[in-house]
Amino acid sequence: MTYTADEATKPALESFKQFDVDTQLALLWFGYLDLKEQLKPAPPERIEVPAKAVFDRFLDLSKEEQLQAQRDIINGAANEISQAYNALSANARLDVWLLLAEGMDNGTIIQVPSDYQLPGETDEFVALVKNLEFEQRINFMLSVVETFG
Repeated sequence: MTYTADEATKPALESFKQFDVDTQLALLWFGYLDLKEQLKPAPPERIEVPAKAVFDRFLDLSKEEQLQAQRDIINGAANEISQAYNALSANARLDVWLLLAEGMDNGTIIQVPSDYQLPGETDEFVALVKNLEFEQRINFMLSVVETFG
């Protein structure tokens, strides 16, 4: 899949970049929940294999280290997981975040606390994203994960 940040996704991308790292992580999680039923079939092997290799590194970490590793990717920290992530294509990067979200769903990755509420300043952003078509949402997500690292 190739993508471009179209005019419909640019305002959402600019808005997303303004949030702190933990809010960005929560927004990725809620975005996954919103799209997960439509995300089949699995990506091609050339995307899935390298993404899974990066994801598997998270499984060896404690829950707190998993959270820090996600923060490090977003912040561009120079460590082993971030460097492996940075070597991936945009599609493989997106697959890493989808695998992390699936891991959160099944409990192998640290989860967003069940009582977590998005900050009020995310309301406009959420409205922007909800108005995007499915393909535009995927393009938005690809644009976001491409900026990490």
